[in-house]
Amino acid sequence: MSTGPESLGERIVAARAAALAESAAASTAEALEAWRVRWLGRRGTVAALFAALPEAAAAERRELGQRLNALKNELQGLYDAAASAAAPAVAAAAVDVTLPGRRRWVGRPHVLSQVLDEMLAIFTGLGFAVAMGPEVELEAYNFDFLNFPPNHPARDLQDTFYVNDRVLLRTQTSPMQVRIMRSQPPPVRVVVPGRVYRNEQIDATHAAEFHQVEGLYVDQRVSMVDLKATIAHFTRLLFGTDTAIRFKPHYFPFTEPSVDVDMTCFACGGKGCKLCGNAGWIEIMGAGMVHPNVFRAAGYDPEQVTGFAFGMGVDRIAMLRHGIDDLRLLLENDVRFLAQF
Repeated sequence: MSTGPESLGERIVAARAAALAESAAASTAEALEAWRVRWLGRRGTVAALFAALPEAAAAERRELGQRLNALKNELQGLYDAAASAAAPAVAAAAVDVTLPGRRRWVGRPHVLSQVLDEMLAIFTGLGFAVAMGPEVELEAYNFDFLNFPPNHPARDLQDTFYVNDRVLLRTQTSPMQVRIMRSQPPPVRVVVPGRVYRNEQIDATHAAEFHQVEGLYVDQRVSMVDLKATIAHFTRLLFGTDTAIRFKPHYFPFTEPSVDVDMTCFACGGKGCKLCGNAGWIEIMGAGMVHPNVFRAAGYDPEQVTGFAFGMGVDRIAMLRHGIDDLRLLLENDVRFLAQF
């Protein structure tokens, strides 16, 4: 096949005429795409003309190259305009109006946020204020001012994440007891939600990062009766009016006397089942009367005021509230699980 300057020029003219004629006849999306591939594809006619350009006489290559570029741009413009005009029809044809509509994905609060909001609403309804505290805490507030002895095992590296010798990731929200009492005179009635950190092996019931709500009430003549009434009101509003609670003696350095608080098992109503170990009771929090040494560290006179404190895990409450059997489900952000709440 001859590729001299004159024949290449004639081929350009003929190609343009044929391409324009075929473009006018391409009335469907499939025909338009076939036209593009034939004329503008990697192995199309225009590409073949460019491949023949080096065989033309040197004096003619510049002009022929300009004509080829002009042809390519003209055909590309025709294709773009035709594709744009056909786009609405193509989109309409792709929609099957007989299919059921798709519901828009709507975000929602995480189950832990939902449960925490319910808990805080109950306590604010009792007159408690809500306060927040630092997650990176001084060892003095996390342990010393809360009456932890220097050799207490909670201070060990295997239990606590230390930043340095004096700074750590708080292991509880209790450090806010002293911070709040130092910032205001009694009476004090406050709850403190927040993340806490402990060096735990992660399994179905333990995590290295979880959430707590600390409660503190300080005034004159506050007693264990006030603590029991407050916790009973909280559990009945959150878990139902048939829920009963019991106090068991326990030890916490920052309260005296100290108690664990159990509630009747929501699954069996106190009859005994696998969930509660056939005991009929489930532990939900630790509590007690504020230790005099904590009052002294905060600058309060333990002869003038008394108070109670309690701390509970939001994750544990959420598991009990919704019958969740694995703590890790709350942390993995699987939308199939979270969409249930």
